[in-house]
Amino acid sequence: MPNPRLTGLGGGLFCAALMFALGSLDQLLFGASLTAYGVLFLPVCVLTAAWVRGADLVTAPVVVPIAFTVGLLPVADGDGVFGRLMGIVTALATQAGWLYGGTLVTGVIVTVRKVRLMNRRPGRGRAGRTA
Repeated sequence: MPNPRLTGLGGGLFCAALMFALGSLDQLLFGASLTAYGVLFLPVCVLTAAWVRGADLVTAPVVVPIAFTVGLLPVADGDGVFGRLMGIVTALATQAGWLYGGTLVTGVIVTVRKVRLMNRRPGRGRAGRTA
């Protein structure tokens, strides 16, 4: 499996672009099924949390909900600008479980990665201890 290291901005762009593409694919294949969109959101959250670099871990749980909203653009129902905006707000309200679940998964992965990074820092070994 590839091991890319994305910056905070790169992780946000990756997540938003992938969710927009998946939202478009969902619209094309499933007729804008919000359940399918929510299921597709979870692996994107895992990939974003796994691929963001260590210095930018705090950005991953922030960009994931933004990307969820960006991906709703092709999926949300409505005609015109205000109709589409109401469709996005409605989708955010009705699909909050997927949004919270994906954000929680991202937060847990990022927290575990941060703890592991802090434990690997130099100077935390036995060399500094005296008998």
